Parts: sequence; C-alpha cells; structure tokens
Amino acid sequence: MSEPERLWTLKDVSDYLRVPVGTIYQWRVRGGGPPAMRIGRYLRFDPDSVKAWSRAKLEAA
Repeated sequence: MSEPERLWTLKDVSDYLRVPVGTIYQWRVRGGGPPAMRIGRYLRFDPDSVKAWSRAKLEAA
C-alpha cells in the first residue's frame, strides 16, 4: 500500500503560490483562499485542493 500524500503547512502553500504567509491569513479572514483544515492549533492544506483552487482562480482571470 502506498503512503498517502502529506498535508501541506502554511509555509508549503505560501511557497507553492509564491505569496507571503500573511496574504494567506488575510484571505482566510476575508473568507477566501484555498480550503484549509485545523488540526489542533495548526492549519493544514490538502495539496490537491490547493492546486484545484489555484487552477480555478487562473480560469476565472
């Protein structure tokens, strides 16, 4: 059985999207940004969801 892909941290998403971590926090406050989940006190992101979110933003532009 293959190992599932790990969840991304805020820094991983920041690096992938090439935006500052603060921008991702601002998007969340405003109700936007890629979908995230809280695990304890940490935000984690499903890589496929982040990629789909960014593709949708590109198509809408």
